[in-house]
Amino acid sequence: MHLPRKRRDRIRQHRHTAIVVVRLSVLNGNNIPARTVLNHWIMENKLKIFGREIIDDQSVEQIRNCLTEGSIGVLTADAHYGYGHPIGGAVAYPEHISLSGVGFDIACGNKAVRTPIMAKEVDMAGLMDEIVRRIGFGIGKPNPVRAEHPVLDKLPSLSVKMPGNLKSSLFETARAQLGTIGAGNHFVDIFEDEEGYLWIGVHFGSRGFGHRITTGFIALAQGLGFEDRPKNTNMDSDPILFPIDSERGMDYIQAMELAGEYAYAGRDIVVDIVLGILGTKPDFEVHNHHNFAWREDHFGNDYWVVRKGCTPAFPGQLGFIGSNMFDYSVIIEGTDSPESREGLYSTVHGAGRVMSRRKARGKVKWSRGRDGRRILKTISPGVVDFRKTRERAAELGVELRGGGADESPECYKPLDEVLKHQGDTIKVLHRLKPIGVAMAGDDDFDPYND
Repeated sequence: MHLPRKRRDRIRQHRHTAIVVVRLSVLNGNNIPARTVLNHWIMENKLKIFGREIIDDQSVEQIRNCLTEGSIGVLTADAHYGYGHPIGGAVAYPEHISLSGVGFDIACGNKAVRTPIMAKEVDMAGLMDEIVRRIGFGIGKPNPVRAEHPVLDKLPSLSVKMPGNLKSSLFETARAQLGTIGAGNHFVDIFEDEEGYLWIGVHFGSRGFGHRITTGFIALAQGLGFEDRPKNTNMDSDPILFPIDSERGMDYIQAMELAGEYAYAGRDIVVDIVLGILGTKPDFEVHNHHNFAWREDHFGNDYWVVRKGCTPAFPGQLGFIGSNMFDYSVIIEGTDSPESREGLYSTVHGAGRVMSRRKARGKVKWSRGRDGRRILKTISPGVVDFRKTRERAAELGVELRGGGADESPECYKPLDEVLKHQGDTIKVLHRLKPIGVAMAGDDDFDPYND
């Protein structure tokens, strides 16, 4: 569903936060119950922003464009511009599910486990070499041994109608890519915590399976068939919303949830591979989606809450938040506070980009060589010199495998600064120092990165 322009303009007429604060003070002075005060804040404002001063105006306008009557919006402090919906944005919809709010990389998420091994006892260079040998990074690079998992048996239950040959191709893609990482900002990282214990952290989603589901539903929203190529749209396109009680809405929710199980299975498989290399088992783990939608209760009402690049952080819920190649990542726990409730119990999923991929690495073009393989050609250089990034990794003692200019640390906000803007909505349990980083290389083509 695309919102009419007139309706969206009306939705954008938000009151200034300062006015809302004054009104809340007046209500509190009249001894009105806190829940009523908070509901008044929601009705007047409809949008909670953490760290407004470090968020670009485009992202703020974009999340406002996603709001409908009765919905609630949130921007976390790592927010930045996205496709139809900002990354680091959450919206609670009373009657719709948002494809744009879930994004192309359905169920992208993080998993982290702590091992009983001391980091200093591990041959990090050898471990990282073995990780990139056993796990596929980038497009078209399957694991040497194809992964098996019960989730593959569930995929044929996909309810959306599509041609048989497309369904077969989709399932084969899912089988081949299960337990592979992809490209972009997806990674397998090794960390050392405050006590010297070794942690494994991974970040990726549903790969080509989730991407193809998304493009299929975009085509359906445009009046095409699931198998058709969607018409070109831009970053500022209106959000694609499906009524939750419609056949299409129910089909999308079922497909999204299948992609969620698939992504969880993939992250479990990758972590298990690394644990197998180390010959150990975890004694603590954290696992979350951050590109997903959940049915939740907020302020006494039911909503479908989409979080795109947002980590759910309900009271007591754990989360793993990655940083960049060189800075500390964290394990957090959600708390219960007025700000937590206003923020739909949502927090950051990373540090948040401050530099576009194109600006960082320059203008590039993919072409095919005589052997059919994709070749990356640089048309004009970017502002980041990745050779210096590799040199800095060596200085810091980080065993770096892969990566590229567009994933260098200067492309991201400082995570510590971002977390400060989340206030008392979370508490940090562990700070994890990166000692090994594995990503797809700069020349690994991946159309599934969101």
